[in-house]
Amino acid sequence: MNTQMDLGMSERVADLRQKITQMMEDEITPLEGEYLAQVEVGDRWQHTKRQSEILEGLKSKAKNQGLWNFWLTDSTKGFGLTTVEYAYLAEEMGKSHLGAEVFNCSAPDTGNMEVLERYGLEEHKRQWLEPLLDGKIRSAYLMTEPDIASSDATNISMSCVRDGDEYVLNGEKWWSTGAGDPRCRIYIVMVRTGDDETPKHQCHSMVLVPADNAGVKVLRPLQVYGMDDAPHGHMHIRFEDVRVPASNLLLGEGRGFEIAQGRLGPGRIHHCMRAIGQAERALELMCKRSLEREAFGKPLAQLGANYDIIANARMEIEMARLLCLKAAWMMDQGDARAAAPWISQIKVIAPQVALKVIDEAVQMHGGAGVSQDTPLARMWQNVRTLRLADGPDAVHRRQVARSELKKYTQRKM
Repeated sequence: MNTQMDLGMSERVADLRQKITQMMEDEITPLEGEYLAQVEVGDRWQHTKRQSEILEGLKSKAKNQGLWNFWLTDSTKGFGLTTVEYAYLAEEMGKSHLGAEVFNCSAPDTGNMEVLERYGLEEHKRQWLEPLLDGKIRSAYLMTEPDIASSDATNISMSCVRDGDEYVLNGEKWWSTGAGDPRCRIYIVMVRTGDDETPKHQCHSMVLVPADNAGVKVLRPLQVYGMDDAPHGHMHIRFEDVRVPASNLLLGEGRGFEIAQGRLGPGRIHHCMRAIGQAERALELMCKRSLEREAFGKPLAQLGANYDIIANARMEIEMARLLCLKAAWMMDQGDARAAAPWISQIKVIAPQVALKVIDEAVQMHGGAGVSQDTPLARMWQNVRTLRLADGPDAVHRRQVARSELKKYTQRKM
């Protein structure tokens, strides 16, 4: 492992970040409210003409400036950024609901594209990877199931049985983020292919399922605190005798955990840096509100403990960012096992810090903070969900503790 740890911003990333920040401030954030308001016009699960104009117009501008597909870290394509370099960009993109998609850096597409690039056949890449890289379609990653504790992924039970040149899938998935998007064309699905005699970490596989495949039924959109996140959505989906070509199984039977860990590690860091970006935006809104609004004859900043609240928010954001950058640096060293505890640490810390800062910003705004007149309520909802996505806090704390205890004992924990 390289012991020279550089968490600073490289020259090329500083330039890219400045361009992203400028576009975010001048063009993306000003259109965010109008885009979200369009969800209430017509069919919630279709893009209105105006939504498409806003989104595709911004994407076209980003692509024309070469501000596209930054997430392709450790790749011969794109910018070939390190995870540390990309982390700085993900933070900026996280400051707006539209930011990541405008630059074609949205979850779950980034992780799915990595899987397709690494493990997909040429036909898979032509059919799905190329239009994903071009921002023409969207995708979903289906892992969590309603009837088992999915935080222990060895419980995943969706049946996937070989039948000649096909696999047949039966079961249900939920919290299938992005599956509600009308542009979603492909699912990457975690399934069980092993039997009771198979070692538990070799029981699962990843398979590609077209969203319009016969037997795929979207049962309902799931709500997060009463919000359905239309038209992106988190869908509950049933698979009834869904047949796909055997060639749609990625890498081979029993390789699902191998693929999942390669996919989820970078994705967790990306989520965390976007959360830090949301915390930065919340702190900015909090500071502006505290100086512009008066009560009892004084600016809000001078009332109660607001100086302390603002100071603590700044310090906690800085600490979270540094931990995230260290986790990214560990990822860049190429040893996924060594990086895992650091990724788990930031997966716990970043959402908690962001939630705290957003909540303080809500408090500073009073009633407006929980209304649709500021982005804070939506930000809080999104970041609160992140404490469950890609593994709940308790699972990640368990991993951190196991890693720490191994330093002092050889006994299995």
